[in-house]
Amino acid sequence: MSRVKGKNTKPELHVRSLLHKAGFRFRLSSDKSPGNPDIILPKYKAIILVHGCFWHGHDCSRFSWPQSNEDFWKKKIEGNQKRDARYLKELNEAGWRVCVVWECALRGKGRVEDENIGKRFTTWLLSERKLFSIRGRKS
Repeated sequence: MSRVKGKNTKPELHVRSLLHKAGFRFRLSSDKSPGNPDIILPKYKAIILVHGCFWHGHDCSRFSWPQSNEDFWKKKIEGNQKRDARYLKELNEAGWRVCVVWECALRGKGRVEDENIGKRFTTWLLSERKLFSIRGRKS
């Protein structure tokens, strides 16, 4: 697990590229916001979190429970989910709008086209919607 990257992952870089192409400018992580957001758009009081389907236990085709060391992985992934819920609550209470982009939307059979993701970002950022999620298509 020590080799697992926490920042500048391929999905994060992909999302940043899509935002930039759509004309949005952003900052990376800040000490001022709860948790460790991947992308911050201060102008829109918005934060984007890029979640890996395995590490965050997403209900999609990219996630399955490991068959070995089951207790460890169950505790690890459920702990991540509890932390995610706590951060979402803290961000909401601090007035931030949050979008979660799931890895399955960016990779694999169920991926969403880049143009479509860019349009979803634009629609969400220009709306008043507090919580938004982009997930892959059912395959």
